[in-house]
Amino acid sequence: MAKQTLSLLVDNTAGVLSRISGLFSRRGYNIDSFSAGVTANPKYTRITVVSSGDEDTLEQIEKQLAKLVDVRDIKKLMPGSSVVRELIMVKIRAKDTQRQAVMNVTEIYHGKIVDVTHDSMVIELTGHQEKLDAFIDLLDGYEILELARTGLTGLSRGIDDVKYLD
Repeated sequence: MAKQTLSLLVDNTAGVLSRISGLFSRRGYNIDSFSAGVTANPKYTRITVVSSGDEDTLEQIEKQLAKLVDVRDIKKLMPGSSVVRELIMVKIRAKDTQRQAVMNVTEIYHGKIVDVTHDSMVIELTGHQEKLDAFIDLLDGYEILELARTGLTGLSRGIDDVKYLD
């Protein structure tokens, strides 16, 4: 089973996210990750979708998305020619005696401690999924109270394939 990361540039209209996610659910396509946010131009939203399936299914996903009226541009984000990241926030139970060790590991992974209470810490970390998974594995001795992941987001490298819309 293969994975595909697509970057969609879509009109920022009411219901656009529902129409795109509805396409996946109606056809039984799998969504591994879905993230969306407005672009520098508020008329448009960039959506990053990671989906999995066989090669025919992934090709069909791209073709079906291209047919949607709101979709202005589709790019495959390929390793080496794109920059892809994910954000996680992890809340762990941590006593005073454990905090320094957690801070050391967080620093090694270039993360940030964004909140500390008497009995917990919230850590923010961005990077490739493998890096984030490795960090979570290192927290194995701590009780993870809550975990939030944004899903992948990314852009292609360079300016050759930038789509300019008015």
